[in-house]
Amino acid sequence: MVNVHYIFDPMCGWCFGAATLIESLSNNPEINLQLHPGGMRERAPIEDSFRQHILAADQTIADQTGQTFGQAYLDRVASNQPVILDSFMTAQAILAAQQLDGQGAEMLKRIQRGHYQQGRSVYEADTLAELASEMGIEAEAWQQAMNRAANDVMPAVNQTRQLMAAHGLRGFPSMLVEQNGQWQAITVSQYYRRPDAWQALWQTLTQA
Repeated sequence: MVNVHYIFDPMCGWCFGAATLIESLSNNPEINLQLHPGGMRERAPIEDSFRQHILAADQTIADQTGQTFGQAYLDRVASNQPVILDSFMTAQAILAAQQLDGQGAEMLKRIQRGHYQQGRSVYEADTLAELASEMGIEAEAWQQAMNRAANDVMPAVNQTRQLMAAHGLRGFPSMLVEQNGQWQAITVSQYYRRPDAWQALWQTLTQA
């Protein structure tokens, strides 16, 4: 079993670009995928002056990674509708889902899809509860997990920052492989649009 530490932020566009790569890891029985949320952005609306920059950056991400940004999301950013980003509430939901049968990676995927493709308000507790329901999580169990996770968010973010500092990592997404007492950084961006190379990398690492 290979321990893979994925350092990300739910509101990071480049992490959305890496979503298919991360999904393949979460489905690999030889890999123990550990999620480390980064706390990139406290709850706040994006400024109107920043909207065109975001749209341009998202186009670059789409071109380089092959990920599709949904029309509902693009229309929302381009319009006068409020677009609120909250790395901490979304991280709380991922930690809560991880408590429930290790579904953190699935919640991350649904948050990214909800935000970047469907234009949903993933900063709202009700929207996150809807995502949990769509995953088959019972409402009471979800609320209890969210209550527990509320106390875990800042320690998790602080742990992420310490991990990044210890290994000289900058920005999201970042990744570390922990194997046989050794740590190795993986440059995720090298594998955008290269699924075969990504699979070959992990086949080599899991057989080491």
